[in-house]
Amino acid sequence: MKYTAEHRSLEGFKGGDKISNGELLTAQCDVLVPAALEKVFTAENAANVKAKLIVEGANGPTTPEAANIFRERGVIVIPDIMANAGGVTVSYFEWVQDRMGYFWKESEVNERLEDTLLENLHRIQDFAKQHNTTLRIAAYSIAIDRVVKALRLRGIYA
Repeated sequence: MKYTAEHRSLEGFKGGDKISNGELLTAQCDVLVPAALEKVFTAENAANVKAKLIVEGANGPTTPEAANIFRERGVIVIPDIMANAGGVTVSYFEWVQDRMGYFWKESEVNERLEDTLLENLHRIQDFAKQHNTTLRIAAYSIAIDRVVKALRLRGIYA
């Protein structure tokens, strides 16, 4: 931390080994969190990824071809739509509070966030298991179903 504060980079740091982005993606690890670029996992590198769990911090880091390879290999991928849901959910909470003119304590926001994320996680996991599909397809399917139900209930112009 001190080195990066002084040099604003790890360039020249002697306390570790420099590796390429490609080496980072295929390094021996249990959990890998691609959090910067889209399409970093492709058909060309997915078979070499050693992580057992990928949590997509970036938007769209896994191509469809790589997703198929991960599924065949048993690599669990927490898709971006799930991994990034916390910030979007809290933004929704802020909107709700503004509309009501009432504001929750941080502890209430955190409790509601945890409840919402866990409820959706379990719903997505159950759907994926029931339909023998990926977490991404399950999440998308549930999301699309919710949009369709809302449109039917409210109408297209509500």
